[in-house]
Amino acid sequence: MTLRRSQHSAPSTLTIAAAQPLVTCDAARNGAAVRTLMHRAHHQGAQLVQFPEGALSGYAGQAKDHFAGWHVDWSTLRRELDQTAALAGELGLWVILGSNHRLSGAHRPHNSLYVISDQGHIVDRYDKRYLSHTEITTFYTPGFTPTVLDIAGFKLGLALCIEINFPELFLDYLQQGVDCVLFSTFSEDPTFAVIAQGHAATMSQWVSVSVPAQCSNAMPAGVIGPHGAWLTRCTSDGTPDLACATLDRDTPELRIALHAARPWRATARDGAIYRQRRVDDPRSHDRTGS
Repeated sequence: MTLRRSQHSAPSTLTIAAAQPLVTCDAARNGAAVRTLMHRAHHQGAQLVQFPEGALSGYAGQAKDHFAGWHVDWSTLRRELDQTAALAGELGLWVILGSNHRLSGAHRPHNSLYVISDQGHIVDRYDKRYLSHTEITTFYTPGFTPTVLDIAGFKLGLALCIEINFPELFLDYLQQGVDCVLFSTFSEDPTFAVIAQGHAATMSQWVSVSVPAQCSNAMPAGVIGPHGAWLTRCTSDGTPDLACATLDRDTPELRIALHAARPWRATARDGAIYRQRRVDDPRSHDRTGS
């Protein structure tokens, strides 16, 4: 677990932006789109902006014609990543950026999220752990480590695409005290939105969802509150957009989710309150009697 703390953010709230850029196979074009939305996020008061899976490099695993025969231009990708990090420092903006991450020799890359601090430095990276069959057999090397960030007093966990289908990942983040999971994907599966709302409600966590603009008809980018309802969403018409939300533990509509349900469920999961009330009763042991 890696913790990073900003020196410039207010301690009681955190304003985040879920970005919805158009993602192509051209790292230079993607970099320009990312930086345009970074400026927008900064102007809207965001302290952190999150981008989708493959936002900078493009995403190899997406079975679409324009990705056929695609190879990463690593030199261009490095240049665009450096420019993006420099802008993050200029704006004082944290950036969570989806991209392929090059490994050594013939090893396949990771499918990753770079963590760029508000000082303009890459301070961590999340490598996708649960890969699809196509990803693991053709495109990527899996990661094995969760990533937890501490920004302005809020703990943030990172997740990618099909990892939404693994509740144990979200539960592990909950047990690490995570307040918000930043979920980036390149998916056109509307079920992902339903599952994300379910995780937010059952874990009492914010879930921020970032997708490419071309996937927005199925699931626009946005932020879900710990009560399971969307707080804000981007447009669903395939255009680039940005959705900003402020994480605030004292918001009245989140009182039950954060200050009643979340601590009660932690008590329930511990199980002591149930073990203390266990009784030795023959009518309890008899599971076939009426």
